[in-house]
Amino acid sequence: MVKIITPDLCDAHPDRVRVVEPLFTNYGGRSTFGGEIVTVKCHEDNSLVKEQVGLPGAGRVLVVDGGGSLRCALLGDMLAEKAAQNQWAGLIIYGCIRDVDEIRQTDLGVQALRTIPIKSKRQGRGDLNIPVTFGGVCFHPGEYVYADNNGVIVAPEPLSMPE
Repeated sequence: MVKIITPDLCDAHPDRVRVVEPLFTNYGGRSTFGGEIVTVKCHEDNSLVKEQVGLPGAGRVLVVDGGGSLRCALLGDMLAEKAAQNQWAGLIIYGCIRDVDEIRQTDLGVQALRTIPIKSKRQGRGDLNIPVTFGGVCFHPGEYVYADNNGVIVAPEPLSMPE
């Protein structure tokens, strides 16, 4: 796996990247990750997150627009482990997660706003693979996202690391 360095990608592809506002903290066992975007839009209901991480990830990244809610977690250790087993590269969650010590031990990239111990309710609500906007950037399904400790960037097509 090629190590992703977002500053190098920004320098090499300045006209092709959109930079997400610095909102996120890196919580996953992988400090760098990237891949094709799959989106979920949900508010305090992680039903679609659970459904998607149960499917083959094929190196993609699940971008979850939780509306920035800080009232409950949209990802915990069991769903993170399921995502890693199913070969997701990572998740970017515009909301909270929980079980951070276990998630830090999981071979998965995870960035989120904050942590909270309360789980979400599952009521089967949400939208899959629609454009979602947060952090000043619109994430379109099928585009590409890259994340590391420096930040999160989005591009319309795969980017290669400069040599």
